[in-house]
Order: sequence, then C-alpha cells, then structure tokens
Amino acid sequence: MPDFAIGVDLGGTNLRIAAVDANGKVMEKITTSTEVSRGRDQVIFEMCNTIQEVLVKFRGSGHIAGIGIGIPGIIDMQTGMLHESPNLPGWQDYPVKQEIERRLGTTVVLENDANSAALGEKWIGAGESVDDLCMITLGTGVGGGIVTGGEIWHGMTGMAGEMGHVTVEPDGVPCGCGGRGCVEQYASATAIKRMAVEAIAKGSAPELARAMREEPELSAKVVYQMALQGDEPAQKIFRTVGRALGIVIGSAVNIFNLPMYVIGGGVASAWDSFAPSMLEEVRVRSFVYRATMPHESVPGVQGTNVHDDVLPTRRSTIITRALLGSDAGLIGAARLPMTSGERAASDLRL
Repeated sequence: MPDFAIGVDLGGTNLRIAAVDANGKVMEKITTSTEVSRGRDQVIFEMCNTIQEVLVKFRGSGHIAGIGIGIPGIIDMQTGMLHESPNLPGWQDYPVKQEIERRLGTTVVLENDANSAALGEKWIGAGESVDDLCMITLGTGVGGGIVTGGEIWHGMTGMAGEMGHVTVEPDGVPCGCGGRGCVEQYASATAIKRMAVEAIAKGSAPELARAMREEPELSAKVVYQMALQGDEPAQKIFRTVGRALGIVIGSAVNIFNLPMYVIGGGVASAWDSFAPSMLEEVRVRSFVYRATMPHESVPGVQGTNVHDDVLPTRRSTIITRALLGSDAGLIGAARLPMTSGERAASDLRL
C-alpha cells in the first residue's frame, strides 16, 4: 500500500479526519460535530483521540507522511498560534499547533482551511493541470487561498489570500473584520440569508416570505431553490452574489494573471444562479480577462463567439467550480505533510 497521511478539517460546525493515500484517495473518513460550546480543550482532546484511532486502524499499512490540520482563522505560520477565528469563538491567541503536538507527541503541519482547500483542488481537483491558481471558498463566510508553483503562497505573515475581505462596496454593509462592503457580506451563505430577510422586510419578496413562514430558519439553500423555481427576488440575490464575486475575481485576474480561479464551498452549488452575472462582471472589469477568455469549445466555461480554429493557440484564464466539494480542505490538509519538510514519521512508526 502506498504511503499515506492524516488530514484534519476542523470547522466551526464539523470536525472531519481522514487517512488519504499518496494518490489522493480517501481510505477512511470520520465526521463528528465540533461542539465549540464545550470549549477548545475538549475539541482538541476529541480530535487527537480520533486521530489516534485512525492511526491504530492503519497500523502496519505503510509509511505515514505525517498529519496536516486545516483550521479557520488567522494563523502565525512560524509559531502555529491561532490569532483569531470567527468560527471558533474563544480560540483567540491560542497555541493550537503546540497543544496538538503535545497531546499527540509528534509534529503536525497547521494551515488555514481555505489554503488547504486550494491545495487539495490543485492536487487532484479542478487545478490538477495548472501550477498556479486562486481559490475562493463560499461558506458561512468567504475565504481564499493562492497556490503558486504548486505550493501555498502565504505572504509575509501567512495571511495572503484573504479574498473574503476585499471591498466590493466602499460604503456597504459593515463586516466583522471592521471594514465595510467586504465580499463576505454579499457572497457568503450568511449574506444570502441576510439579503433574503431584508427583501422580505421590505415587502418585495412574497414567495421568500412564504418560504420563511414554512421554515423560520431560512437558509441560503432555500433561497437558491426559490431562484431555481424562477422567483425574481431570489434570482436578484444571486445576481448580487455574482456581481460581488466578479468584482473580486476581475481585480485578481488583473493583479495576478493566474491561469485558474476556482470557486468552492457550499454556496458554489448555486453556480448556475450566480455564474452568469459573475462572468459578465469579470469581463467588464478585467481587460486581462478579455484578452485571455477561453473559447466556446472549452467545456464548462463561458467563452466568446470565436472558434478555436480562428485564433492561434493561446493560454486562457479559466474561472470554474471546484471539483472536490466538501472534501477539498480535508484532502489538502493530508497533502500538507506529503509536501512539507516536516516529517512526523520518525515517531509514528506503524
């Protein structure tokens, strides 16, 4: 059996741990609730116990490359300190890496969860054919990661790729980061729900109001279903999502000129509802994209009316959906120790 690694995706709601082989195949996956309310020590305790269970199960199955952990928030990559995480209240300035290593008795590789997802998509997902990509994850919030030369680009302090806090409306909705008009306030699941509630309050969305009466905890998924059914207020919300993403991606295309921009996370399942306005906004705002738009024959990507045989072969800017779904971060986390100089195998002989 080929070498494998343990990947951990620690979120504010779910904790997922998997054994992943050297080809990216998930050999074993365990999902539990995070139960943040029980405190960080209890969450770390349960996570380490589950990791040990997986290790014991695969004892004798091969050489383990190590343990990679994706966690939401701002991480000091040198110290492994979690400075802040909106999805993990009470974890501010918590030495996550040190505490996990103390409990497991071995080295782990800690990474921001959106960076892990970007690495997963680069490895065996949508970005398998490119060396460089930018990924935007749409979930409760909006995250992002940048991969260059096949490796995560961290920037100076590990905070590169915070796509969710790029301003798309200078005087827009206040954001938890302290700014206003961040894309997170227009393209996340939380934002979709807020915009729906606002439309209902204005009396301009009767069908959404009916849906809310039937399901008081109105979710982004319900709003998407209404959009699919042709409800104009719901469709307008997703056009807003697309416009916000288009502004961010258009700027990123102009700045980085990367070959691929990947949209992942739960909200990405509504691709058909927001992609047209997103791509139109990118075309308007990025002259680099207009010069590198894919041709019509590229499957799954909106292009131009020019056929491949008219223009010479050229490299295109691809904007596409993620392929790994909710497993992107988990697979990317497992990939971390496979590519890192840190090797935990010395004290994890199986």
